[in-house]
Amino acid sequence: MLAIFRKEINQFFSSPIAYIIMGVFLTAMGLMLWIFPDTSLLENGYADMGTFFNLTPYLLLFLVPAITMRSIADEVRSGTLEWLLSKPVSRWGIVGGKFLASWLLVIITLLPTLLYYVTLYQLGAPVGNIDSAGVFGAYIGLFLLAGVFVAVGLWASSFNDNQVVAFVLGVFCCFLLYNGLSALAGLAALGGIDYYLSLLALDEQYRALGRGVIDSRNVIYLLSLAVLFLILTTNRLKATL
Repeated sequence: MLAIFRKEINQFFSSPIAYIIMGVFLTAMGLMLWIFPDTSLLENGYADMGTFFNLTPYLLLFLVPAITMRSIADEVRSGTLEWLLSKPVSRWGIVGGKFLASWLLVIITLLPTLLYYVTLYQLGAPVGNIDSAGVFGAYIGLFLLAGVFVAVGLWASSFNDNQVVAFVLGVFCCFLLYNGLSALAGLAALGGIDYYLSLLALDEQYRALGRGVIDSRNVIYLLSLAVLFLILTTNRLKATL
């Protein structure tokens, strides 16, 4: 797994793809949070990062599948997946190494946004007048949510050798899990099922962590969902080869 992790990290940062994706994300987020008046943090009149944490998951819906779309699809297309499996590494080691590398890349992309917190901390009146517990709870939720999206993206990438199909499927599945389930829960025709659908929706789990109280149930659910998709990806590799 460690060898696959190193291989993926080196591959990411030896090509312009990682830098382009990170640059696009940070530029888009910077424009929305500091320039565009409708979403600018400076227009709120108070130190709050709610806008950032509301917008970021929707950007991750596209950012993460863009990172993972080639992870397995490209290996299948080039025939290197069979070569990897001929080495002393298990399918789980391949999937786990690719997952950790992609997750780390997303976390590295998110880390510069901590400057937004530092800025608002200094701009508060008085200085430090910001809900720090809520901010760091939301960051933990954001990192865990990104982990789920990475696992879903890898699963989507394992279906065929077409990166575009993997990207579209990854975006669709991430959106369904994040916003689709809660939207379905709002349908009156579902009756009592709506309660359970809302519990399964990722946006509910994410918002719960953003309240500043780290509930182990939310953390365990998000980690379990990521592991589930990693298992599905591993099983998909078994069916492919």
